[in-house]
Order: sequence, then C-alpha cells, then structure tokens
Amino acid sequence: MAVSREAESEPRLYGCGRAASAALTHLISVLLTAFMAFLSRPGTTWFSWHPFLMTLAFSFLMTQAILLFSPHGSLVRRFSHKAKGRLHWMLQGLGALCAVTGLTAIFYNKGLNGKPHFTSWHGLLGLLTVCVAVAQSLAAVPLIYHSLAKGWSLAKLKRYHAASGLVAYLLGSGSLLLGLCSTWFTASVGEHTWYLAALGPAVSALVIMNQVSSAYIVKKRLQS
Repeated sequence: MAVSREAESEPRLYGCGRAASAALTHLISVLLTAFMAFLSRPGTTWFSWHPFLMTLAFSFLMTQAILLFSPHGSLVRRFSHKAKGRLHWMLQGLGALCAVTGLTAIFYNKGLNGKPHFTSWHGLLGLLTVCVAVAQSLAAVPLIYHSLAKGWSLAKLKRYHAASGLVAYLLGSGSLLLGLCSTWFTASVGEHTWYLAALGPAVSALVIMNQVSSAYIVKKRLQS
C-alpha cells in the first residue's frame, strides 16, 4: 500500500514540476520582452527596434508557440490539436517576421553609421538564426496543408519539424544570450540585472528542450 502511494506521488510531483517550469517560462517570456522594451524604447532610434523585435520574436512569440503543445503549461489546452497547430504556425510566422524586421533595422542602422556588418559572433549567429527561423516557418506549410506533403509520411515530417524547430529555438536563445553580452546592454544594466536577464533565455531553452524531447520519447514508447 505504501509502495503504491509512493508510485502515485512521483508522477504527481513530476507533473507539478513540469507545470511550475512551464509557468516560469511563460513569466520569463513576458518579463524579458517587457524589460527589453523598457530599456530600448522602440521607435526612438533605428537601433532601438533591433533588441526589442529580436526579444519579441525569440523570447515571447516563439516560446509561446511551442508552449501551446505543452501538456502541463498550454494556455489553450481545450483547443483541438489542429487548432493548436494553426495557432502555432501563426505565432511562429509572426516571430519570423519580427526577426527579419529586427535584422533589417540593425542592418540599416549600421549602414547609416558606416559600420561593418556581421563582424561579431552575435551578428553571425543572429543572421544564421533568422534564416533558420524563416526556413522553419516555410517548411511547416505542408504540415498545415497536408495535400502538399504527398508521398511523405506525415509522422516523419512532424518529427523532422520538431527536431529542426528545437535547433532554431536553441539558436535563437544563443543569439539572445550573445546580445546580452553586447556593449549596449552591459552598459545599460548593472551586474545583478545582467545575470537575471541571462538566466531567462537559458532557463527557457532548457524547459523547451525538455518538452520537445519528452514528447517524442513518450510517442516512441507508445508505438513500441
């Protein structure tokens, strides 16, 4: 009897932990984006749009798009899987659009100031990340319109999309972390604030990575 109670309490604790981590990720995505908006004051300069739009894209929109499928932290649990899929694609597409606009803003700003482009690891990784995010959004179209995926296994396409999506999200998190190391950001915040801000993308990346990998581990177990 004691053993069965112990076995029951473990999944409950596990579920509570997952729910708490998902709630924390929701909170981080909102707070980090709001903080970046406060710090950069978008619209004051061309540069101001870059940190705001990139944070909006990768910290908020893309995080929320993936959390839609979280069994413990989805804000739309009652939606059908098809509805979640379409909402996920819209949020990802909007995130990719924000990322492209943010990249355009910094490119134009550097041109105005006569500065060279893509000379830092942040710039290079950021460019790669934006390209991957756009490609990921376009590659998801056959998952929405199944007729475009003739001759392909839909289950395999979903696995490939999840894996490549996770790579895109991790690239985005890495770009955000490198952005926090920039001269502009380090000069704008104190040491303690910097560490708190840096924890945001790191924690979110771990939670999202765990969600995606766990979902496909469970599917494999059910299929075996």
